[in-house]
Amino acid sequence: MFGRHKDDWKNDPLKWHIQFIADLARLLKPDVYVELGVHRAELFNQVLPHAGRLIGVDIDPESGGSMRASQKTRFVCSSTAEFVRELRADPIPIDLLFIDADHSSTSVLQDFHDFFPFVRQRGIILLHDTHPGNSQLVEPGWCGDAYRAVEILQEERGGFEMMTIPVSPGLTMCRKRSVQLAWMEPEEGEA
Repeated sequence: MFGRHKDDWKNDPLKWHIQFIADLARLLKPDVYVELGVHRAELFNQVLPHAGRLIGVDIDPESGGSMRASQKTRFVCSSTAEFVRELRADPIPIDLLFIDADHSSTSVLQDFHDFFPFVRQRGIILLHDTHPGNSQLVEPGWCGDAYRAVEILQEERGGFEMMTIPVSPGLTMCRKRSVQLAWMEPEEGEA
């Protein structure tokens, strides 16, 4: 794992989201979890026990080597744009999507809009780096301007609700929905 101890993330105050998302996955038990931007697979490996099928997407081939081997996992060494083309040809309904590939607002918005149609009704989309704690974290190597994507998405208000946890570096949770109560929502395929 790139010369680091597998649990080094636990001592990093900027990586609180890993345990938070792993706990969320434990509660939601997603059939399909997709992570855009696997990096060292610190989060991916924590979600593994809680999801039925996991797909990690990253342009760095070494990222796949950081993922724990399992029959439930698949590493896609490509850009998110290339992977979404694959999904258009062979759709997969996504229950939990984590967007953390490119930290520019343009890329975050593109990933959100590209993958939104594949997220199930009541599915959760998580956007990382959306509340950087200081001006240094707005640098491209850190959070970039990903936070601006949230400001733009807030204006759209179409078929989802969202809120940002204001703890640096920030995590925005979006729920795809048409009504507030999940049990009142029509089942997929119903009109």
